[in-house]
Amino acid sequence: MFWLTFTVLSLGAEIVLPFWWGVAATFPILFLSWWIVYRSGWF
Repeated sequence: MFWLTFTVLSLGAEIVLPFWWGVAATFPILFLSWWIVYRSGWF
């Protein structure tokens, strides 16, 4: 579930944002994906 959330959010960021902003957004997306999975109880 973590990897699915991370992939969907990362691809969305790469499409919407310019390249370097998409790369910089990877770390907050990583944390957000972990938090979503952790809070949902699927972890």
